[in-house]
Parts: sequence; C-alpha cells; structure tokens
Amino acid sequence: MDQPLTHVTEPRRRAAVAFIFVTVLLDMLAFGIVIPVLPHLIEQLAGGGIANAAWWVGIFSTVFALVQFGFSPVQGALSDRFGRRPVILISNLGLAVDFVVLALAPTLWLLFAARIVLGMTAASFTTANAYIADITPKEKRAAAFGMLGGAFGLGFIIGPGLGGFLGDISLRLPFWVAAGLAACNFLYGLFVLPESLPKERRTPRFELHSAHPLGALKLLRRYPQVLGLAIVMFLVYLAHYVLQTTFVLYADYRYGWGPQAVGFVLMLVGACDGSVQAFLTGRLTPRYGERRVLVWGMLCGIGSFLLMGLASTGWVFLLGIPLMALWGLSGPPIQSIMTHQVDPTEQGRLQGAIASLGSFAGIFGPYLFAQIFAFSISPQSPIHLPGLAFVVSAVLLLIGTVIAARITRHTPDHATIITNEPEPRAAAVPSDLSPIAVTRPADPTEPSP
Repeated sequence: MDQPLTHVTEPRRRAAVAFIFVTVLLDMLAFGIVIPVLPHLIEQLAGGGIANAAWWVGIFSTVFALVQFGFSPVQGALSDRFGRRPVILISNLGLAVDFVVLALAPTLWLLFAARIVLGMTAASFTTANAYIADITPKEKRAAAFGMLGGAFGLGFIIGPGLGGFLGDISLRLPFWVAAGLAACNFLYGLFVLPESLPKERRTPRFELHSAHPLGALKLLRRYPQVLGLAIVMFLVYLAHYVLQTTFVLYADYRYGWGPQAVGFVLMLVGACDGSVQAFLTGRLTPRYGERRVLVWGMLCGIGSFLLMGLASTGWVFLLGIPLMALWGLSGPPIQSIMTHQVDPTEQGRLQGAIASLGSFAGIFGPYLFAQIFAFSISPQSPIHLPGLAFVVSAVLLLIGTVIAARITRHTPDHATIITNEPEPRAAAVPSDLSPIAVTRPADPTEPSP
C-alpha cells in the first residue's frame, strides 16, 4: 500500500474519503475523551486547589496552541515533500505513545511535556485536509470538507460523554482508551491507506524557511484571494472561542445551568453541527454554489451569536443552536475555494497555514473573551450585558462576511460548473489519486481501459 493507486474510480475515491473520515473521527474521539478529565488530573498533580489548577489549565491550553501554531506548517510541508501517508501514520503512532505517557505521568512537569509533544504530533487534521484536496475534484471538495466537519461533530458528541463516564471509573482510564483509539487508527492506516500524492507532484526538497508560520504567511501572500479568505478563517476561528471560553460560565450566570444541563447542550451542539456538515453541505453547494453557501452560513453565524448574546431566557438561547450549526456551512466552501487557487504541490503547506491561523487565534482568543465576559458582568461596568462576548463574536463574523463576499464576487463556482456538463468517461490515469486525474476526459486516441 505504499504506492499510490494507479487507477481512480469513483468507488475507490469514496473509499479513500471514508478512511480519512474514520481517521478524523477516531482522532477527535481520542481528544474528546480526555477533555472532561484532563483538568482534574492537572488539579491532582498540581495541588493547591482549584484556583491553582485553573491557572495551570490556562498555561496548558496556551502552550498547546503555541506549539500547534509553530508545527502545523512543518507538518504540512513534510506532507508536501514525503507524501500524506507517512505523516498521517507517524502522527497516529505519536498520538498513541503520547496518550500512554499522559496516562502514566506521575508529575505535573511530565504531563506538561507530554502535552507539548501532543501538540507537535497532532498532524492528522492538517494532513487529512490536504489528502482530501489531493483526491477530490474541485466541484466536490466542499462536500468532502463537510464530511470531515461531520466527523468533528460526531467525535464531539461521543468523546466528552464517554470520557466523563470512563473518568468516573478511573481518572486515567480515558487516556488509555484514547491511546487505544490512536493505535487502532495507526494500524488501520498502515494496512488500508494509499498514498494520495505521487512523487512527481511532491516538492523537490523540504525547505525550512517556508515550513514555519511566517513562511506560511508568505505562501498566502502569493495568492491574494487566499490571503483574504485566510483572514476570514482567522476571524471565524477567533469568534468560535467565545463558546469554549465563556459558555459554561455564561450559562451558569444567566440561566442557572449546571454541569448536567451544559453537557446536554453541548451534545445538542455537536449533533446539530455534525448533521449540517455531513448532510447539508454536499447537497446545498452543488445547487446554490460555494459562494452563496459561504455567505449564508456566515449570516447564520451572525444571527446565532446575536440571539445567544441577547437571550434573556435559556429557551431563547437554545434557538440559536440550529443557527450556529448552519454557520458551519461556511467553513467547507472557504477551504474549498482556497484549495482551488493553490498549486497541487502546496496543498499541505496551505492546510498547515490554515491550522496555524486557528492555533494563533487560540493563543489570545480565550483571554480576550474571558476579559470581555468579566467586564460585562462587573458591577463597575457601564454596560451590563452578560452576552457582550457573543455580540463581539457576531461583529467579528460580520467583518468576515463582508471580506468574503467582496473577495469571492468574481470567483468561478466549481461546485456548480459540472451540473450542466456530461459526465466524462473513466480513464486510466497516472499513479495518483489527484482530482486532475479523476476528472481528466479520456483521450480518443487512447485505448479504453
């Protein structure tokens, strides 16, 4: 399985997409399982009570984001040079080993070191997106990225709930289960996953000067539309941190929701988001086009955050969840349009740059929204609006919507181009899974395969 496939058929392409879906799902499960127990393990090892543990949790989160910010472009560049398969396999093996270390860590510093390595080895998300760009025709990429979003949503539904259940049995049991999932993913890929990037389409050398965040920004600058959409992606990532940072405290302060109610709401969020990503993106983009779906999704995000921020009762807040799920429609078209503009040999670095933007938002986003929430409920605040952080997120998305609408107004819509064209005859193709190979019409001078 080390060599790329020599013939591409639609069933085999779908099988490869299904494998990447399973890869992302298992990785998301592994990460989700440890979410409910990692803070408690930190508290156990740090000592000094909840306040000290909270400080260390903040340090862990910030350092993890910094590491991912620095290493995501490296991972993408490595996959452009050596192929997607080895990077995904090494990532999964590294995750398995790292979760074992987390499960056994007797001291806080060893736990901290393991968390840093975890940020370095978490490459499969970046490389999975590049893999999808390799094997999927342009008109189907938004739907394929939507499938990956569905895997994220499904993992978010199952992972934290399973982690909480296992954590009640033993605080370190979720880490062992996460290690087992990552190991199964490695074995699955070792025997099943084909390479998607043939040698002739790889970069000739690994260039360190382009395999860091600033080098990744240079890549974005070469493509003006990609740079504009990268800014939109950054605003989307930044706005999303309002949920991770303030939702639990906000729901408790304004609606009196305890841990159980918050858990049910998060499951609802994951279920709605996963359903939209998996089932609606692939149906709406061919019919209405990537640009329209992108703008509609962003408008739904603006509406959801305004509704959540201004809702005086819990049931009104819940009405914003389906709208927020529809916001997820915007992500796959943004990524799809960006992949159309970038050379096939640079898809890995593009995905690394996108991942770095998310990590960069994670460096200061939590602090920003935490401070806004604290300001909004302070007795000394001139504006007493507990949902002010959500309103700020809506403003960020509004800015992103304006940028996206302007920068894509003349972009050809690959998702709708083929709807009125006859389906090309299948043909023998070079030894890869590239979308160029998938969609290349048969040469009439060639014999039929």
